Amino acid sequence: MCLAIPGKIQSITEQLDDTFRVGKVSFGGIQKVVNLAMVPDAKVGDYVLVHVGVAISIVDEDEARTTFEYLKKIGEVDELNDDT
Repeated sequence: MCLAIPGKIQSITEQLDDTFRVGKVSFGGIQKVVNLAMVPDAKVGDYVLVHVGVAISIVDEDEARTTFEYLKKIGEVDELNDDT
């Protein structure tokens, strides 16, 4: 099953224009590079839902934490440790 995982934007690492941006997002301490093009209003410190390397929406912090904790309990975030 493919899931969207909540993470916190740590930095904007590339910005081609106002739309195309890439950033580092932390998922419980594991950082991944994420495409931010679909969330143009997202900024450092915001929580986003990430699906296959693309942030698809901004979520509030409480929702992100609750969802991430649930996903950890069912073992769905283990694949984040892969370097792929």
